[in-house]
Amino acid sequence: MSDDNQAKAAEGWVRFVYKTGEYAGRLVEQGSPRSVVETLAVLRHPEQGDLHHPYDPDVPFFHERRALAHREKALVPNRDIQPHAAAELPEYEASREQAVARMLEELDRLQRWAARAADQLRTVSADYR
Repeated sequence: MSDDNQAKAAEGWVRFVYKTGEYAGRLVEQGSPRSVVETLAVLRHPEQGDLHHPYDPDVPFFHERRALAHREKALVPNRDIQPHAAAELPEYEASREQAVARMLEELDRLQRWAARAADQLRTVSADYR
């Protein structure tokens, strides 16, 4: 985090990425190269599955990732911390529910895209005969 961003973050809320999730919170303790951040809202729920084999449901271990808990403190690399511009933060429970709903919508859209792509591929394949 740059000196300018550190000064802005010290004044209020921060936005940070932690293990594929994105959160809002407050800077508790600045350090180098990591700082302690307190979680106050979930902006994007962490992704599920094996990150090294994305979208592969047949991996030996399909990782379950939960969002950081309310007020949970995380040691976050400074490069993953930015000032959060919002005047106020959403309530934790509501923000987590919204993040899960958005992730489910994205997965539904991806599932529908995959079905349409498979249909198109079957049509194209039939044309090749």
